[in-house]
Amino acid sequence: MSDSAPAAPAGPLVIDIWCELQCPDCRTALDDVRALRARYGDRVDLRLRHFPLEKHQHAFAAAQAAEEAFEQGQGWPYVEAVLGKVEELTRKGEPFLVEAARELGLDAEEFDTALVDGRHMLIVDADQAEGKAIGVTGTPTYVIGDERLDGGKSQEGLRERIEEIADRLLADSGQDSRNT
Repeated sequence: MSDSAPAAPAGPLVIDIWCELQCPDCRTALDDVRALRARYGDRVDLRLRHFPLEKHQHAFAAAQAAEEAFEQGQGWPYVEAVLGKVEELTRKGEPFLVEAARELGLDAEEFDTALVDGRHMLIVDADQAEGKAIGVTGTPTYVIGDERLDGGKSQEGLRERIEEIADRLLADSGQDSRNT
């Protein structure tokens, strides 16, 4: 795009969160996700991106279940519910994913069917492939602007770094970075 082209209308700043729903570090990162959501509101779009790790037996099914939850309009509440009970997911597997959906008032039968028919597999596969292509190796990993921040190695100071980048990018786009 040339410098003389009109700027596209400013939408929310996108922060991709590469996550795995059987990952204890991702559960810890939920506090950062909540804080970012509270600070920026609708000026930032926090997008869940799936990166199931082979070491976690139920991670791929959990990613598919999360996609079904997003389809039913309760994606983030479902993600938080599952991450909040990582040990239970490890112990119970797919029945826990359906149980978590039922507890949130979602269509649990549809969850069960989605896990059997694999309707969300392509989304999960595409996220994982994109993650590998950009250098994601563990979870949680955040991508904001053109920067990748690996929370799987250390979450120390990570939220502050994300906020610094978000504030700068929002200021550059003409959006006020402070919560109003």
